[in-house]
Amino acid sequence: QVQLAESGGGLVQPGGSLRLSCAASGSIFRSNAGSWHRQAPGKQRELVAIIYSGGTTVYADSVKGRFTISRDSAKRTVYLQMNSLKPEDTAVYYCRGDNSWGQGTQVTVSS
Repeated sequence: QVQLAESGGGLVQPGGSLRLSCAASGSIFRSNAGSWHRQAPGKQRELVAIIYSGGTTVYADSVKGRFTISRDSAKRTVYLQMNSLKPEDTAVYYCRGDNSWGQGTQVTVSS
């Protein structure tokens, strides 16, 4: 069973930046896509960004131009760089890879 551990969440003011990390228990992102999802209170979980094993990335329209998904060369960690954060980005952010989910990390954007 793959284990995923997110980190990097927190409280940030509108316009600020955060970098989320998702560390896997193995090099799963060498042959599996890695993705970030988020769930705001009262809303369904939604896909934020995905990076495929070949390196192609896809973003939700709501974060295009502000968020960047990437991974390390060892294919064990996936990152989500979040810039120009807005209050509507507030949610619990989850990492997914190899059919496993992380425990989530809270991101709160508020002044």
